[in-house]
Amino acid sequence: MRGRRWRHGRGQHRGPSVTIQRFLEPCLLLLLQRRDGPRHGYDLAQALEEFGVEDADPSVVYRALRGMEELGLIESQWDAEGSGPARRIYALTPDGHEMLAAWVEEFKATLDMLERFVELYEQGEGTA
Repeated sequence: MRGRRWRHGRGQHRGPSVTIQRFLEPCLLLLLQRRDGPRHGYDLAQALEEFGVEDADPSVVYRALRGMEELGLIESQWDAEGSGPARRIYALTPDGHEMLAAWVEEFKATLDMLERFVELYEQGEGTA
């Protein structure tokens, strides 16, 4: 499957980049829950490396943050303290905590399915 191009759209396979973009939401929610106090978007983008998301495009991260804010999962405010221009800081809302818990439950169910898939694959591995 090396070199295969994933296409986005109706009736087509969704590729890894779509999966990673969707994975940003729970990662960002967890980062906001784990840390003390609100965080800046750039700090959040860098911290995504903890999840194996390296070199996250800041514009994708900020777009995800805006979308989550529109959904009421996070809130932001301007931080004018310190040197340099004012920056937005983000914090988790009660709805964000609930959504994070829902993501965790979904991941647990998915993990069970994936483990079963790998098990079935390995059982039939020498039959091709």
